[in-house]
Amino acid sequence: MGDFDTFAALLDYPVYVVTAPGPPPAGCLVGFAGQCSIDPVRFVVWISKANHTHDAALAADALGVHLLPYGHGLAALFGGRSGDDTDKFAGVEWYHGPFGVPVLAEAPAWFVGRVLDCADWGDHTGLLLAPVAVEAPPAGTAAVLSYRDVDGIEAGHPA
Repeated sequence: MGDFDTFAALLDYPVYVVTAPGPPPAGCLVGFAGQCSIDPVRFVVWISKANHTHDAALAADALGVHLLPYGHGLAALFGGRSGDDTDKFAGVEWYHGPFGVPVLAEAPAWFVGRVLDCADWGDHTGLLLAPVAVEAPPAGTAAVLSYRDVDGIEAGHPA
């Protein structure tokens, strides 16, 4: 589907780290996510079925969604390493947020959302979230990492 690949290459959007409480805690870099309803507020994240975090996310009552600061540290760790063989939380400052969801201290903004529904959408599963706790600076004051910024990170798992 070469024509769509050309279209998609023009896009740039935020990337996120999604975290699940576990045990043990799990997390991954997510490029497919976005707000999907205004009233009520809803947000959806799509997690690759090949990803270690996938099963932890499906078992969770709530997930954390984190915007990332510039730099590749968190993105490389959560996107370029697999939880199959790496404790991604060992060298990262984090704390337990609502529902026991891991919150990354370095994230410039994050929310925890209750999982309302999930759907099989090809090689990814979509999880519909209702935000229950949000931490964010005023709009326009935080620079966040985008898809183009992490283009060179080799994924810890194939899609």
